[in-house]
Amino acid sequence: MIRHLTAVLVGAVLLPIGLTGCGDTEDSEGAASRTLTVFAAASLTESFTALGRTFERTHPGVDVRFSFGGSSTLAQQIAQGAPADVFAAASPATMKPVADDGLTSGAPRTFARNRLVIAVPPGDRGRVRTLRDLARGGLKVVLCAPQVPCGAAARTALAAAGVEVTPVSQEQDVKAVLTKVRMGEADAGLVYRTDVRAAGADVAGVEFPESARAINDYPIAVLAEGRQPGLARRFADLVLSARGRATLAGAGFEVP
Repeated sequence: MIRHLTAVLVGAVLLPIGLTGCGDTEDSEGAASRTLTVFAAASLTESFTALGRTFERTHPGVDVRFSFGGSSTLAQQIAQGAPADVFAAASPATMKPVADDGLTSGAPRTFARNRLVIAVPPGDRGRVRTLRDLARGGLKVVLCAPQVPCGAAARTALAAAGVEVTPVSQEQDVKAVLTKVRMGEADAGLVYRTDVRAAGADVAGVEFPESARAINDYPIAVLAEGRQPGLARRFADLVLSARGRATLAGAGFEVP
């Protein structure tokens, strides 16, 4: 059964998340249940949840648990010893410190790309048509924090357009930005195309040409200290497979 774990920073003393006893180890093929823990960027919530269900159907007795959040926060948790088997980040920059510290088993592989759009309320009535409109006085704009991939991409796109924006808040992941727009707490926010698609009629998306200057590659890696290395490799292979690519494309990702 798919479970979403809350992304919480871990300190020096770490407790396994839902992983207890030797029954969860890879060589316990006959165990009633084995847990695969996947840390993934918040923008992957819908597509990875669907792939997790697919994985569970083809691997009876396996319980896939996800921790979705800002890639930089997840990378910090992994560095501090949080138990996880797979890491899927929203940018190479947030994967790099994990790989550089020898915490991945093999080189990370790019499985998807994503680009930004402007999220606005469905009744915006054309007030925001271009990236330059975000600099207009009185408009409440929300961005991701600079250290988060969606925040870094937003600043790259704004710089490409020569636009300066003072956000009313800076969020730790892209779903938080989207929520501000959905709840009417912001007039606009820069989010990924996939997030607008997942939100359905709750928001509208405004495309802008500068997004081509800030496309994010998404890498995935099996973690060296994971408790389920075999399952982790198979999950990564599913993400990179034709079926995985179709699921990601259906969510609005660009697949390499």
